[in-house]
Amino acid sequence: MAEKVSIIIVSYNVRNLLTECIDSVRKALGELDGQIVVVDNCSKDDTVDYLSKHYPDVRLIINKENVGFAKANNQAIKACMSEYVLLLNPDTVVGEQTILKCIEFMDAHPEAGGAGVRMLTREGVPAPESRRGIPTPWVAMLKMLGFTRRYYMSDLPWDKPCQIEVISGAFFMLRKKALDEVGLLDEDFFMYGEDIDLSYRLLKGGWQNWYLPYDIIHYKGGSTQKTSFRYVHVFYQAMLIFFRKHYQHLSFFFSVPIQIAIYIRAFLALIHIQSARLRRFINPSSRCL
Repeated sequence: MAEKVSIIIVSYNVRNLLTECIDSVRKALGELDGQIVVVDNCSKDDTVDYLSKHYPDVRLIINKENVGFAKANNQAIKACMSEYVLLLNPDTVVGEQTILKCIEFMDAHPEAGGAGVRMLTREGVPAPESRRGIPTPWVAMLKMLGFTRRYYMSDLPWDKPCQIEVISGAFFMLRKKALDEVGLLDEDFFMYGEDIDLSYRLLKGGWQNWYLPYDIIHYKGGSTQKTSFRYVHVFYQAMLIFFRKHYQHLSFFFSVPIQIAIYIRAFLALIHIQSARLRRFINPSSRCL
């Protein structure tokens, strides 16, 4: 008999965070019939050996190269027969009731194709990316100019279930039936953007996306910092892929501004990095903070 839920975690060089995440998922599963699947994207640390030795109950898929977030998740999804699939980042800690409450909600709302939750920062503050709107060219331009209210759906309450447009890939609960209908993650997105694309396709397929007020902690301590050049470049390139796929008729008008935005953001990121290095050089004691 198929499991009720499969929790899929894609990992790359984050063994300590990953094991904390797995431990929290084990508690959160409780009596639920579920499995944990880890796809390791060719980590250079001891992730594979450690999991094999200490977590024999975890199903492990080992890649010989880093195939990206979308493709790695698809590998696991294809191997799962469960009613629900939960895509989960390794830098998260799941609340003990979160998975159970999400599944209870999905069971009671058959029109729900996907659900996300209230993601808390290290300081316990709700993260705005817990609820997002579709980044239409207009909404994306507003966001790049610093007007983020529409993008983060900031008018919604934090303590009630609400329909949203984009579910974060850090915790993305999916009805397998809906996923079978709209298709797997688009592997053109190597990292970032695949959750936006899948959320949009769920909506276009007639399904609903929901925000649920159940908690996880999202450390955001994985492998890419938001101030790095790599994050800026990959994130905005992903946005460009999304535009070309879903707004091809407008891509001529928006591709150049977005490319300019990539270089501006990258330049600001480099300034931030150099400033931080300079502060550490001037004040060596700050290295101990």
